Amino acid sequence: MDEKREQHQRKKAIRLWRKGIGISRILKIVSRSRAWLSKWKERYRQHGWKGLQSQSRKPQRSSHAYPPHVRRLIVRAYQRVQKRRWGLRGMGATRRELRVTYGLRPAPSVSTIKRVLRAAGVFKRRRRAKTESFYPQPHPTATYAIHAMDWTERFLHGGAKVYAFHTLDLETRACVQTIFSDKTAKSVTAHLKKVWKTRGIPQGLQIDNDAAFYGSRRVPHHFGQIVRLCLYVGIEPIFIPVGEAKRNGDVERLHGLWDQAVWQQVHFDSVKAAQDFTPQFERWYMNEYEPPKLNGQTPRDSERGRPRYQLTESLWQAIPDEAPLVAGRIHFIRRVSAEGTIEVLNEQWHISKRLAGDYVWATLWTHRHLLEVFHRRSAESPMKRIKTFHYAIDEPVEPLLPEFKQHSRRRKMFTMS
Repeated sequence: MDEKREQHQRKKAIRLWRKGIGISRILKIVSRSRAWLSKWKERYRQHGWKGLQSQSRKPQRSSHAYPPHVRRLIVRAYQRVQKRRWGLRGMGATRRELRVTYGLRPAPSVSTIKRVLRAAGVFKRRRRAKTESFYPQPHPTATYAIHAMDWTERFLHGGAKVYAFHTLDLETRACVQTIFSDKTAKSVTAHLKKVWKTRGIPQGLQIDNDAAFYGSRRVPHHFGQIVRLCLYVGIEPIFIPVGEAKRNGDVERLHGLWDQAVWQQVHFDSVKAAQDFTPQFERWYMNEYEPPKLNGQTPRDSERGRPRYQLTESLWQAIPDEAPLVAGRIHFIRRVSAEGTIEVLNEQWHISKRLAGDYVWATLWTHRHLLEVFHRRSAESPMKRIKTFHYAIDEPVEPLLPEFKQHSRRRKMFTMS
């Protein structure tokens, strides 16, 4: 993090707030979240301009500073959550157990709980993996919501397969789940319909290159059914690199959360039984689970007061079964091969051998018949356009219908990561 630039953004936001500028306008100017602004407003109220400086991340107190009975309570709470029939059993669940069941306020932080448990010999520290080339991770803003979608499979007793689809709002952490016996385009479409009717239509949808989302993996210039559907309602698909599921890590962790909290704890004897449990999982997740990135809030708390452009049944019925190709953008994050090429819609495009191993961001403009490629060398470097290609499309490209035009302006490419 560039500390000097961060302090500049904090001061800029506070000056705008003191002038009476609206919250939504401030968030758009500084490209930060509502939680970020609330945090620095509170720091400013308590400590003035000095409060906008970053504080040391060193723990305020050692785990040994807690009296022995509190340390024993932490171990007891951790052991208690391990015995649950279903639900979470990690550090966040332990912290909530201390706060809710044992009335310990303020509850120790997650890092303190880990240190106490390590000191007690409950578990050992894990080593972190080494870092690699800079990855242009898409990030949401106040005016550009991004959902992440993926599926995971499980087997019922007897061999029948269950596909659980999850979509996660990367800002509010709100989630939607649907369960099917297959992963056809029809099932994906039904899942998206539920997402857009309940959580709203985002500006971007981050997905992997599975045929269920990407379409044909063989035919060049092929626009799959899900890509067409997204463009039709004004969503920009964002495809992560091929073979790198970890780049959709937030929703991958949601799969693991569901598996840990539900699938390993509850016996399902049919697809319908698993489907019937979905509302219970969603209620628990939205109202009780506290995602680490929300700092003690639930997803329901996080999304409260946020405007959502929800899909109505009448709008859904107006979408044709076979959507035409509509004006918009499709994004592809790709790693440059040793030959200096990347793959976009089953076709190789030469970038540069100098960038072999680096990640680039390719954006296809359907209505402009244009493929632009951007590169960002590091977190401190700006994103630069390095290649522009003509992209021939052999079918009409229709304009986006007015009813699907959201009121925010199209996001500039240089701010996408």
